[in-house]
Amino acid sequence: MKTTDIPTFSFRRELARIRTRIDREASSHLIVRHDNSEQPIWQQHLSANSHFCRTLVANGYLTAEQMRRAARRYRLGMARDGGVIFWQIGLQEQVYDGKIMYYRDNCHRDHSHNPTWVSAELKNFYLDDDFPADCLPTTNHCLFGTHLLREDDTHAAEPDLPHPSTPVAVVEAEKTAIICSERYPDFLWLAPGGLEALTPEVLFPLRNRKIILFPDTDDTGETFGRWYQIAQRAQRLLGCPIRVSPILEQRATADQKRRKIDIADFLFEQ
Repeated sequence: MKTTDIPTFSFRRELARIRTRIDREASSHLIVRHDNSEQPIWQQHLSANSHFCRTLVANGYLTAEQMRRAARRYRLGMARDGGVIFWQIGLQEQVYDGKIMYYRDNCHRDHSHNPTWVSAELKNFYLDDDFPADCLPTTNHCLFGTHLLREDDTHAAEPDLPHPSTPVAVVEAEKTAIICSERYPDFLWLAPGGLEALTPEVLFPLRNRKIILFPDTDDTGETFGRWYQIAQRAQRLLGCPIRVSPILEQRATADQKRRKIDIADFLFEQ
């Protein structure tokens, strides 16, 4: 057999085939839309009209204008079924992934509707089962709001961006960061998006910044202890001090600790 008779796997052809399928099916699916606009994917789905955004306003956490401003700041998206997309965008504008989440009318998570990732939706909708596993894209994650850490001339063109000298506050949930960014703008609010998602590595872009962590509370102190340990490890990695706020451990009531509130809940309930 001649070597020219051996079938070869072409990444170019395979990617072209995937793009064709995406273009054909995008109109009927949830997440991805491809066109010739050269717009980044987050800009194609930018919206302050998701059920999440509307419930924040309806429950008095933010005004409509504050919600629109926060949506622009954090580049919030909306899925076709009303779910909010929390994009994770890096310092160089690279989109790491997007988390699609659902909320009830009271602004609490809708646990009957599991969150998912844009990368997972892409794989589920557009890749054949026989697509080589080692060719599937892999995603890393960064803090929600990392793109706000940029120190370049974009601040003049984007007035919603905090000044580079603004101290950084890290909370657990994206919702908390969004609310606090409007209520307490003296900090730049970021979030890992979950208790287990905070690591010294995702804090690395914060080096040379003033950093304070606001862990959620619980009735055992476990969350505070875990974030305190991560802060100690991150200090060695970043070479700068990291403060862990004890405000919820010291001032939250027993009922609030039982409900595992965050700093936004605590301040809103005052």
